[in-house]
Amino acid sequence: MLVLTRKPGEKIMIGDEIVITFLESRGSEGIRIGIDAPRHLAIKREEIFEAVAGANLEAAQAAAGGILKGLPGQAHQL
Repeated sequence: MLVLTRKPGEKIMIGDEIVITFLESRGSEGIRIGIDAPRHLAIKREEIFEAVAGANLEAAQAAAGGILKGLPGQAHQL
């Protein structure tokens, strides 16, 4: 992990197409950043990415469980 200290208005380049601009510090609330990137790149907050991935995993497991219920040799619950 690269750790940098930046002041408001300073930028970081990632490759040739991504620019991160540090906009302002809000003390204990955190910092505001701006991200300029091509539209084909998805930019997500980590907590949103993890929530969606977890929901997808749960849905896949539920679907797989439903498929397995109908297979011969599976115990049926009454």
